[in-house]
Amino acid sequence: MKKIVLFFIFLFSLSVSGQKSLTKLLKKYNTESVEYASVDNLKKQIKRPFDSAQGDNKIILLDARELKEYKVSHIKNAIYVGYDKFDLKETTAKLTNKKATIIVYCSVGIRSEDIAEKLQKAGYKNVFNLFGGIFEWKNKQNTVVDSLNNPTEKVHTFNKEWSKWLKKGIKIYE
Repeated sequence: MKKIVLFFIFLFSLSVSGQKSLTKLLKKYNTESVEYASVDNLKKQIKRPFDSAQGDNKIILLDARELKEYKVSHIKNAIYVGYDKFDLKETTAKLTNKKATIIVYCSVGIRSEDIAEKLQKAGYKNVFNLFGGIFEWKNKQNTVVDSLNNPTEKVHTFNKEWSKWLKKGIKIYE
């Protein structure tokens, strides 16, 4: 019994340590000008039906990774907007409700902050950055889907250096 309790304490400390490390990483690269949304809160909200890009009190998910990453897997119903070739005009044409709740994500939450800032400057009021991105989503054992909308364990990890942040799932580099 004592070993089981110690094991769970060890697992909890790893989880807290990982969260602190991720927080430290995000503080290094982000200005924190965009409020974070947590994976746990998103999961609760995501159970409501989506209305694509219109909002109507529903969450709009935007994937700010590159197309090759999105094609490997993404959060179900996420709209691909990209990063290197992000087109604000094209994106805002899809997002007609400037009061809709928009959550932008990438691998861990760095690129998504840049895209979220652009949306805020364009007048969107309820824009959030998903803390930990798709990696944290998958690490908490949530489903991701492939380009055919089928559940998959694969997650594109951008590169080997960033792959350390993905703890669950199958790491894909190319």
